[in-house]
Amino acid sequence: MTTTSSDQLDVLILAPHPFFINRGTPIDVKLVLQALSERNDTFVDIIVYPMGEEVNLPKVSVYRVPFTSYIIDIRPGFSLKKIYIDFFMLFYTWKKVHTKKYSLIHAGEESVFIAMLMKMLYKVPYIYDIDSSIAQQLIEKKPKLQPLAKLFNWFERRAMQGALANAPVCHALRELCEKNNSKKTVTLHDISQLKNPDMQATGLIRKEIKSDGLILLYCGNLEAYQGVDLLVESFPYVDQKDVAVELVIIGGSPEEIEFYIQKAKTLGIEKNVHFLGPRPFDQLDAYLADADILVAPRVKGVNTPMKIFPYLHSGKPVLLTKLYTHTQIVTEEEAYLADANPKEFGAGIVELAKNPELRKKLGTNGRAFVEKDHVYAAHKRRIDELYNWVKTQIA
Repeated sequence: MTTTSSDQLDVLILAPHPFFINRGTPIDVKLVLQALSERNDTFVDIIVYPMGEEVNLPKVSVYRVPFTSYIIDIRPGFSLKKIYIDFFMLFYTWKKVHTKKYSLIHAGEESVFIAMLMKMLYKVPYIYDIDSSIAQQLIEKKPKLQPLAKLFNWFERRAMQGALANAPVCHALRELCEKNNSKKTVTLHDISQLKNPDMQATGLIRKEIKSDGLILLYCGNLEAYQGVDLLVESFPYVDQKDVAVELVIIGGSPEEIEFYIQKAKTLGIEKNVHFLGPRPFDQLDAYLADADILVAPRVKGVNTPMKIFPYLHSGKPVLLTKLYTHTQIVTEEEAYLADANPKEFGAGIVELAKNPELRKKLGTNGRAFVEKDHVYAAHKRRIDELYNWVKTQIA
């Protein structure tokens, strides 16, 4: 077994998802890697799924799960494909830990159970990086599993109790950690990824939709928990004779887009709803700059969606559902919070569309909120706080 200097932290990160792709959890992992790569005392090996772009950072080595490269289209959340790849990830991790003496395992999502096994076999402590509650996510996606809820919660509780430290992504998950007797909890809040929040409108969207109306923009996947159904169903309550608003949706698979196109036709709003499909992440600044109002209608889950941070950072007014997923982090001073039903959400769209002063106030306050504690410098500070503490515990 390879050994290392006692002054050096050798970290194994387990990231059970495609890497790198521009999606919530992989973005979080890349930010953790970047922060760790800037530490003088930390060296990182990371095991990820086979698909995704290469990432080159100093003191970081990327390893991909073998024998599974033919698996494609890994969606967020629970799936049989993930279970299959995780099976090979388990044995690949076992091989790595057996041959190299790691100081720590930093495990995300379901890979925490692999980390628990490595702790039992090799006494390697682990950090549990928590983007969402696995137990809650399983029940929400597969309601037929409800009878197993107590079992899922028990496993999740054991994972949190066995961790040297837990690193939840939001206040709600921090509360869950504390409820489950976490030894140490450091909240690694999401941050804005905008490179140029001051970018001026480029006209990209207006060229595509050929309209001069106000642009209400949603960016992200079209999974049910994101609330796209609520968003589309709220649009008939926007009286186009009173205010001209165009709903623009970026993201989604061809099948999902076709489903919502048909839904828009059924509701009679197809002329004012535009599906642009996926767009490169590096164009996010430009698309947000073109919007007049940004929207995140999430209806399920407790973790705060990553998208609201670049939304707020852009200085544009943001419309959110008045649910704990959002209210745990923002107030009505930073965003417009509307009840999660079509009529009330539609009323929120109309009020923002008709009130430019309110849009300006929310945009200004939202940007100030993000720049205070949700940019990279704040994220790096939180990572260093966690890893400096870990180093004292290991020593």
